[in-house]
Amino acid sequence: MTPPTAVESTINFHGHPTIKTTQDPLVKQLSLNPEVIIRHNAPPPTLYEDGLLEKGTTISSTGALMAYSGKKTGRSPKDKRIVDEETSSQNIWWGPVNKQVDELTWKISRSRALDYLRTREKLFVVDAYAGWDPRYRIKVRIICGRAYHALFMTNMLIRPTAEELANFGEPDFTIYNAGKFPANVHTKGMTSSTSVEINFKDMEMVILGTEYAGEMKKGIFTVMFYLMPIKHQVLTLHSSCNQGTEKGDVTLFFGLSGTGKTTLSADPNRKLIGDDEHCWSDNGVFNIEGGCYAKCLDLSAEKEPEIFNSIKFGAILENVVYDQATKLVDYNDSTITENTRCAYPIDFIPSAKIPCLADTHPTNIILLTCDASGVLPPVSKLSNAQVMYHFISGYTSKMAGTEEGVTEPQATFSACFGQPFLVLHPMKYAQQLSDKISQHNANAWLLNTGWVGASAARGGKRCSLKYTRAILDAIHSGELSKVQYENFPTFNLSVPTSCPGVPSEILNPTKAWTEGVDSFNNEIKSLAGKFSENFKKYSDQATSEVQAAGPDA
Repeated sequence: MTPPTAVESTINFHGHPTIKTTQDPLVKQLSLNPEVIIRHNAPPPTLYEDGLLEKGTTISSTGALMAYSGKKTGRSPKDKRIVDEETSSQNIWWGPVNKQVDELTWKISRSRALDYLRTREKLFVVDAYAGWDPRYRIKVRIICGRAYHALFMTNMLIRPTAEELANFGEPDFTIYNAGKFPANVHTKGMTSSTSVEINFKDMEMVILGTEYAGEMKKGIFTVMFYLMPIKHQVLTLHSSCNQGTEKGDVTLFFGLSGTGKTTLSADPNRKLIGDDEHCWSDNGVFNIEGGCYAKCLDLSAEKEPEIFNSIKFGAILENVVYDQATKLVDYNDSTITENTRCAYPIDFIPSAKIPCLADTHPTNIILLTCDASGVLPPVSKLSNAQVMYHFISGYTSKMAGTEEGVTEPQATFSACFGQPFLVLHPMKYAQQLSDKISQHNANAWLLNTGWVGASAARGGKRCSLKYTRAILDAIHSGELSKVQYENFPTFNLSVPTSCPGVPSEILNPTKAWTEGVDSFNNEIKSLAGKFSENFKKYSDQATSEVQAAGPDA
């Protein structure tokens, strides 16, 4: 692929295309050694060759590049910081999610990252877009020292055409990924050797002390959570999205990790617009990314064929366990981490809609939860006020083993189903969503992919994926809107009494419960109390109608 600047190419002894950097503007911009090798928008085969020189990297039996992210196998939310500067400070939702870092500390971290990158004999530069709608997309540049990171972002962002690259110009946002090098723990506000810092005035991001590739992906997401509402009045959403092939109806899926957001949106009967990050504008919905980042634990061809078959040449597998001789991956092995992942271009999914956008507005909004207590219904129809309440709550259950110290299922709440990435106050996003649902007459549903019959701790069973898909099919066909509904007490949810393809006895948890009435009442009372306690931090900005949409605690 031709770099966006006119530079001479040659071949080094490894057979890789090498850019002679004496005329490369990046050499001057970053004060690089002119002898450094810069892989500028290198194609996947070249990044494979370079990646295989990195420790712990090999190729799977299906052709994916398998990489190890080092000690950090997940994001470090406690080490995410935003620079406190005059152009953005008044808009930021400061607190535990967005920690302040002063401009001096930023300068030290940035210098530290650049100093490290200058020591590399080889650098990787990726120029790409975030946002499929040309009216809102931003130009992103990633500068990093690992081929694995370059291929990851080549997959996860939108690849420009050759013509677009030739006219790419200066980026709107730049990531300096020096993850192998630690942050300076003696600088103000630093709590560890890891620091992920974003500067909205300089439109730059620095990564130190973590090689987990997902920090780059979620860094761009954070930027879009700030830029889109502030500059364009466009709603940014942590959701997947697909579209019906016949009616063209659009569905948004909100959900935290493990709720089924990626799995359920990859529907062979519908076109996939995206699996994780979207924006809802006055023109419709568009995907922010050019790829998918799917969880791999317990992945199988039977349960998730589209994702399973996307793990091929060009894809990246992170932190998986495999047979050293055959390179067959054991997707059930969580020895390294439960957060095993695969990153692949979205066009690896046969049902992907390219370009990844829809010029129609969503018909259905689905809030996903995985309730380990077993007391929430598999599906409920939500009023507008209930949508705001449950969107702000962002409830699911954190399962044992997903984090150090978690030995049994725990209720967890993440505002807007994406709290770690929010930049503005959650109520701003919730109000925007509510306004759009009202404006476009969208239906809203709460879908529980968790346990039925009893809690996970007391022998309940996970709701069958077959039944969840049947519920979704009934939502998309419109059949679920035609059946009778009954009130589900305590949470005051509207629950269908029947659904095609789903046993009626599991639709209402009070009827499916196997542990006795007292046990059920204790569980639902406990969960309702957790909802109410969590919502207190938002109640001062919520209307009385929204507050009343919560459970009876």
